[in-house]
Amino acid sequence: MSDITHPTIKDGWFREISDMWPGQAMTLKVDKVLHHEKSKYQDVLIFKSTDYGNVLVLDNVIQATERDEFSYQEMITHLAMMSHPNPKKVLVIGGGDGGVLREVVKHECVEEATLCDIDEAVIRLSKVYLPEMSASYKHPKVKVHVGDGFKFLDDYKNTFDVIITDSSDPEGPAESLFQKPYFKLLHDALKDGGVITTQAENQWLHLPLITKLKKDCGEIFPVAEYAYTTIPTYPSGQIGFMVCSKDPNANVKVPLRKWSPEEEVKLCRYYNAEIHKASFILPTFAAEALK
Repeated sequence: MSDITHPTIKDGWFREISDMWPGQAMTLKVDKVLHHEKSKYQDVLIFKSTDYGNVLVLDNVIQATERDEFSYQEMITHLAMMSHPNPKKVLVIGGGDGGVLREVVKHECVEEATLCDIDEAVIRLSKVYLPEMSASYKHPKVKVHVGDGFKFLDDYKNTFDVIITDSSDPEGPAESLFQKPYFKLLHDALKDGGVITTQAENQWLHLPLITKLKKDCGEIFPVAEYAYTTIPTYPSGQIGFMVCSKDPNANVKVPLRKWSPEEEVKLCRYYNAEIHKASFILPTFAAEALK
């Protein structure tokens, strides 16, 4: 272990304790603390774990680990991208680690991928400590804007084919990204037939929040569905997404476009056309709550 100390690390273990998941905690064994700083917006901790590679922690909550990040990045990205017939202009809000961008530029139809993250520290440090995720910053189609996604969206109407909101939890800088005015801004920044995905929490922990999100999205978008992925280092081992389309006839539960099976294996480690469909199939308790 390095000389850097952090209140979340005790006896060589990082502990993710939060009121957002009462009575439970994820713990990871720490090999070495790599970096800690308080940025303008949040507490940023990066450590090397014994079994999950490098780990990015914002405000004491795990955002990404090298071992399992792909299951989140691929699903939040391709659920939207494969639900659009021809996405050329794509916007990512949040996602400063570069993971979503990496997935977006796998689609050859994309002409421009813009990222807007409020915290330059996440972008800067991901380039150092999360090279697999942040390599996308060098891609010729990528543009980066450091600033508030809310304000950024306000300047754009009828511009993007797909917008992906890769946000942290609704405490701290990302709180406004879970509220109805934000979804209205997303809707208006999309072209006709545009699609969004947003991080939408966990069905085991946040069902009332998800129910409200689905209702809010359904009042703004003609199509609004909840899907989820499995990921060991997020609370309860899952995270969900709202997938919404401006096209009233869209069926986001079935991919509009597909890669060949060979391309799927080459391009992705989690996402495929079958798991796209499966991710919208919810356990009975969640399906009932979201009816």
